[in-house]
Amino acid sequence: MSAVEMPFLMPIEDVFFPRQDGLVMPTGRIERGRVRKGDTVELVGFGGDALAQVTDIDMSGRRVSEASAGMNVGLLLPGAMADPVERGQVLAAPGSIGAHIAFAAEIMLLSEEQGGAEVHTGESLDLYIRATAVGGVVTLPQGTGTLQPLHTGAVTVRLERAVALEEGQSFAFRLHGRAAGSGTVTALLR
Repeated sequence: MSAVEMPFLMPIEDVFFPRQDGLVMPTGRIERGRVRKGDTVELVGFGGDALAQVTDIDMSGRRVSEASAGMNVGLLLPGAMADPVERGQVLAAPGSIGAHIAFAAEIMLLSEEQGGAEVHTGESLDLYIRATAVGGVVTLPQGTGTLQPLHTGAVTVRLERAVALEEGQSFAFRLHGRAAGSGTVTALLR
């Protein structure tokens, strides 16, 4: 019995505009699945929701016909996608992941010595999800006044921009300019 292959997903770490045929080349490390020349991919996050066909795959200056999880590649896409493509978005198999602006999470705060600080409802956090850096506001459950350093807690987060998210996704966050903790998405909210 063969293993089920996960749908393709690649966080965009950088974007290049090669001088050939008006193409754009988002680069990143493939998180899961595989992509082949000619496949259709979907741009997800930050309001981008375009589909494009992979014109070519660049791996360290060589053209390859396919790439899989763990490989650092650039995907050559039609230049019409150039405007919406930016670091922090993802390229994925169409329909396999969505962009969300709110989610529930379980977070753990670092110790005070490591940068952890008390977290209150309404605090602004800087979240780091895959290659995305985005601001968000945290809400603690009703009846919970403060989350202390070295504690864990269930929270909800509302982001400044919609990003590609899925349940089980891990993230790190900063508070007051210092590394403060990490978390895991437990539910996607509307």
